[in-house]
Amino acid sequence: MTVITVNAPKGRLGPEHRRELAETLTDAVLVPEVGQFAPAARAGFQVHFVEREPDMMAIGGRLLTDAGPDPDVMVIDVAVMDGDWRQEVRTQVVERVLAAMADACGLAEPSPAWWVNFRVIDEGSWGAGGGVLSLLPLLDSGVFTEEKAAAVRSALGA
Repeated sequence: MTVITVNAPKGRLGPEHRRELAETLTDAVLVPEVGQFAPAARAGFQVHFVEREPDMMAIGGRLLTDAGPDPDVMVIDVAVMDGDWRQEVRTQVVERVLAAMADACGLAEPSPAWWVNFRVIDEGSWGAGGGVLSLLPLLDSGVFTEEKAAAVRSALGA
């Protein structure tokens, strides 16, 4: 289970941007998480788009409305269940998220004011469907590669 929240100034991302990002941000995290492209795993991902008025965001100590010529500011928060999140996997996710954002926005590279937070929710701290969830029962679902399933088991001490 993964939740990706994109915080952007109101009007920065239109419906077509959001439609594309719903898929590409999901896949940006999904592939490193399970070790392969697995469309069946998409059901465990949510992407939320939050728009904020420019006077409700600031950078460099100044509201966006006062910061000069339209600074391109966004914060993308990625919250994942505990698993195989070694530094190289986290780096891959952050880079893939930023690349997906740039592609959807028609830019050659991400804005330096697009920031990604990557958060791992501890085992036993993710709830849904009336209970606490774990990644462990999903490892034999067929979406994880054998190598990734073994890495997750090792990371979780299972």
